Amino acid sequence: MFLLSSQVVWKEMELVEEKESSGSVEVSTLEDLGPQEEPVTFNPLLRAALTGNTEGVQQIFDDPEDPDREKATELLMEKDIVGRDLLYATCMAGKSDVIRTLAKYGVDLKDKTARGYTLLHCAAAWGQLETLKTLVELDADIFATTFRGEKARDIAYRYEQTECVEFLDWAEAKQNLRLLIVQIQATITDPEKVQGRLNKEDKSITHKACQAKTDWLENTKEPTMQDFLDQKQQLEDIMLPIFTKLATPRDADV
Repeated sequence: MFLLSSQVVWKEMELVEEKESSGSVEVSTLEDLGPQEEPVTFNPLLRAALTGNTEGVQQIFDDPEDPDREKATELLMEKDIVGRDLLYATCMAGKSDVIRTLAKYGVDLKDKTARGYTLLHCAAAWGQLETLKTLVELDADIFATTFRGEKARDIAYRYEQTECVEFLDWAEAKQNLRLLIVQIQATITDPEKVQGRLNKEDKSITHKACQAKTDWLENTKEPTMQDFLDQKQQLEDIMLPIFTKLATPRDADV
């Protein structure tokens, strides 16, 4: 079992999921309190992570003379009874540089606890805006939901973390534009879906539209959420007649 060197850290972490239980007494007491009832063990990687010591974290993984190097991955991956690992405590503490460093060593930023909480949910609950930005940059799943069907954005809203809500709305709008581009490109290159329904001009229009939006994503400085929404609507408008062709039943094809 993964046990932290500071019981305060897990006590606070447990409050996140305790809040999400809506006060139900049916939530497992063992899951919520188990880690506090166990003897605390020393984890050198945790100490470095919670103090923001990125050099110390790297040394444990990379220095062949460090006595903890062989078990570094084990220290990182070990979980408590509800599925929380060292990264959850790091997110709660807002140690973004450490998270970025740990991401180099094979951690799964999309991992979930037993009740479906992700690192994004944790950072959102505790109002760690910079940590949210780091996780999104590292491709954490902003659409992941808990056992209650709530995204990180919903958790931030519940606990009145206004800046986190605004950022996650922005990030979701950006991701939705990206996903639309990917969806269009995948559809237009699928011979089974196209089935000769599109001519060369249709394909050219599609390619140019997707490329234009991709370039916009890569080059636009400080876009707003509304900018993403507008770009997505423009792309949908361009693609509407083309997707109408693709939606035509085969027996009606000319």
